[in-house]
Amino acid sequence: MTRLLYPIAMLLLLCPLAVAAVEPSAIFDVAARRAELQHPAFAPARKACMAEAYKINIKKLATPIPELKKTKEYGTDQSATDFSWAMMVLSGRALAGDAASERDLSSLLISWAKAKAFVRSKEDYDPYYALKRLLLPTIAAYSVVGHNMNPADSKIVHDWLDGLSRRMNATFDGDVDHNNHRYLADSVLMAWGQYSADDALYRKGIERFQEALEQANPDGGLPLETRRGARATWYMRQSLSSLTVMAEIARLHGDDLYGEHEDGKSIDTIMDYFLSAVYNPLVILPEASANYIPGPSDNYLVQEHGMLDRRSHQRHYMAFTEAYLRYHPESFAAARLRQLMDNRGFKERPLIDEFSGGNATCFWWKPGGKA
Repeated sequence: MTRLLYPIAMLLLLCPLAVAAVEPSAIFDVAARRAELQHPAFAPARKACMAEAYKINIKKLATPIPELKKTKEYGTDQSATDFSWAMMVLSGRALAGDAASERDLSSLLISWAKAKAFVRSKEDYDPYYALKRLLLPTIAAYSVVGHNMNPADSKIVHDWLDGLSRRMNATFDGDVDHNNHRYLADSVLMAWGQYSADDALYRKGIERFQEALEQANPDGGLPLETRRGARATWYMRQSLSSLTVMAEIARLHGDDLYGEHEDGKSIDTIMDYFLSAVYNPLVILPEASANYIPGPSDNYLVQEHGMLDRRSHQRHYMAFTEAYLRYHPESFAAARLRQLMDNRGFKERPLIDEFSGGNATCFWWKPGGKA
């Protein structure tokens, strides 16, 4: 009897590890990262997960938003900003093991899913762009806590996100079907495809990444972004953020998009062009002079570099660099990117942004590395 009980006992002890190994993930390996964060060497990363003080007003978010709307002027519907911020802050804290954050995050997801939040958003590029921006951190948040929900609640959230995510496949017969809007949309489809094991959705991101490389100029400029006047460099960065997220989801899946080349062009080519434009705007001015939907300013000679600074809610548009520098550290582009971080002072962590799915420092940073 003793001989029989011993292997059974050992099997029971090993079962939790087996479950963790197959825990579904969307943009990063949740189980592996959770384990890393418990290691003493990753204490600074765990601190970054918890860096944003627990100030989420759950009562303020008690009323879900039924739809996102088209804005009358330049910009995007900001009504869901607090919800998106809650997803980003609470997912990082929950990943680091904070029980209260996990409880509140799960509660928010369940209540907003039951209320069918955002479902009434009309199929138009403006409200859909706002929806894309909040879906990526919401999918990432669900990937952190979904495994601990009871099956009935998890299914409600899953079905809600499944319906919203699949709507991002909509096209509008215009530039938004090919520029940074589309990269963001396909990063959402790819993330949900990875989480839900839907290969067709996952492949949307692979195909879009390859198309971006095909469309890039030989020097790495993305022509639909570089023509955007004062925000030409701004939109190059926006595209790079989504392309990096795609590369990370692919890495999680076992594919290497960092090493993908089309006619000699790679994500490094695009990154090098962006960095050159940041240091010397003359690089981008010939294309920027087209002044196509330039944003708040029509003076293309003065490139807006606000993406290098923290913005509202302590978010940072350069958060995607955490993934780029950890998993693609040896490229010349990565070396230049590290120098930019030093020069502009945005090494102060955490770096959090919805285009990166949330607290990118919490998700990817390896303390003691080159960045």
